Amino acid sequence: MELKITVVAGDGIGPEVTREAVEILSTVAHLNGHKFTFVEERIGGVAIRQDGSPLPARTLAAALDSDAVLLGAVGGNEFNALPPDKRPEAGLLQLRQALGGYANLRPAVAYEPLSHNSPLRPEVTRGADILFVRELLGGLYFSQPRAWDRDAGMALNTMRYTRAEVVRVARVAFDLASKRRGKVTSVDKANVLEVSQLWRATVTEVAAEYPGVTIDHQYVDACAMHLMNTPRNFDVVLTENLFGDILSDEAAVITGSLGMLPSATIGGKVNLYEPVHGSAPDIAGTGKANPLGAILTAAMILRHSAGLEQDARAIEDAVANVLQRGYRTADLVRAGTHGEQPVTTREMGRLVYEALNEIIDRAQALHAV
Repeated sequence: MELKITVVAGDGIGPEVTREAVEILSTVAHLNGHKFTFVEERIGGVAIRQDGSPLPARTLAAALDSDAVLLGAVGGNEFNALPPDKRPEAGLLQLRQALGGYANLRPAVAYEPLSHNSPLRPEVTRGADILFVRELLGGLYFSQPRAWDRDAGMALNTMRYTRAEVVRVARVAFDLASKRRGKVTSVDKANVLEVSQLWRATVTEVAAEYPGVTIDHQYVDACAMHLMNTPRNFDVVLTENLFGDILSDEAAVITGSLGMLPSATIGGKVNLYEPVHGSAPDIAGTGKANPLGAILTAAMILRHSAGLEQDARAIEDAVANVLQRGYRTADLVRAGTHGEQPVTTREMGRLVYEALNEIIDRAQALHAV
């Protein structure tokens, strides 16, 4: 298998966590005979400083010429005074639009050892395995018109969806649910918003194409509550852009930390992969960043862009192995919890690397027999 990956590490902790993800991908390639090529480019604040743009033309060209794009994080306090279209985050939004991915996949898995790291009771989170499918190119983030009239003290954003936009992302959710536990929970605000009424009606139509998948509709506020009370009742959660952004971040409570959440954006010219966490400039360079979200994102590259399901599972198993042995980065350490072993970003990456080597070695030995 050959794979060309454009790496845009970005700002803050982005380069630190991305480095660990790339090392894991390189390990898989080396041990299993794949050829992965990595092309490094700039995005976000570092690109503004060095290139004068949050998304340089060179970066976009490299991304479009690759099989997958791995992004770290963008943003920094020093850029907050810039107009929205000049900030680091604008580079990410431009990249998403250019690549054309409309379905953002965000898994939230409560790894068994981390059930005690969540503020929720272990018996609530234990066994939770949720996949959020978030529509990514419509809704309030992209629809027009939008405006901010500072003199008038007025701002405007528009939530807009077409039936076709809802159909395509709904089919992604139902396809994935048919390979998991066979349930889709569609989230909207159909009691208030016309856009949500279109969303619910269209998702219901698509559901008829998948008789083996159960469909459940929830209002977004009720869903936010149920995610915390009964997370194990969810399988695939289908949402529009804004709701998906908020609910998938809320799910970090289930996993123990925002640093545990990976994501993949699929459906366009090139798939884009990034951990859900932000740039966290306050801890950049301190060794406190959690690389597991980025490493699990690497597993999603292998699953969705390379079709290497076994290798993707090997990475996920390596992460689970390290957590079961009690190793924790700073965000996962909880006061009063016994048996935890605090580690740095680099140390966590090295532990996953070692566990991955052992898993692949065992698999190859069994295959040889």
